[in-house]
Amino acid sequence: MKTGGLTELLVRHASRRRPVLAGALRGEPFRLDLSDGNRDLAEVDLSDPAAFQDHIDRCLRREGASWALGRYGEDRVIYRHSPLFGEEAEPRSLHLGIDLFVPAGTPVQAPLAGRISGWADNRGVGDYGPTVILEHRLEGRAFHTLFGHLDRPSLSGLVRGRTVRAGERIGRVGGPHENGGWPPHLHLQLIDGSIGPVGDYPGVARPSERDRALATCPDPSALLDS
Repeated sequence: MKTGGLTELLVRHASRRRPVLAGALRGEPFRLDLSDGNRDLAEVDLSDPAAFQDHIDRCLRREGASWALGRYGEDRVIYRHSPLFGEEAEPRSLHLGIDLFVPAGTPVQAPLAGRISGWADNRGVGDYGPTVILEHRLEGRAFHTLFGHLDRPSLSGLVRGRTVRAGERIGRVGGPHENGGWPPHLHLQLIDGSIGPVGDYPGVARPSERDRALATCPDPSALLDS
């Protein structure tokens, strides 16, 4: 599987792309450090969405930024509050997408034309909450985009296989009561290849699986305007 190939494919077809969060990503983001090396997180109760949001808001005020970016390929400490990611010797902690921290209710749009592949309300502390997955094809190559932490109305009236236009609204960012207990944000993930009609796909992997996991889920930053 050629990760670089998919990234280059997306760059070649940049003219077809539309904003994922129209009007919400103004200026440079504050790049959150959610790794074990960030000592500031030791003072934050990451299991409390309000405390987590307060930490983000303080960072935004300090840096003069309007939104925050959660990094791709980051080995994170923040998943330790949920048994969802495993309690064995090596829990899953490697982030396979990017997180766009914006207010709840922000419209989410398809960055490229495609079709609805699957959806689900992945309930549970630390999970995606409402999730929509689109399938795309460019130059005969199949890949998927995953949109996690949406609001529940985003799942209403969906039809598997329905065509979606680039720039068409596919949902809105959800709040902590419906998005798995997280501060409002969109988890955006690329998945190279075909995965079938599912409404869930791992967004976090074990660090020992890094090379394979990042090859399957390349950096989705190529889908953003900035």
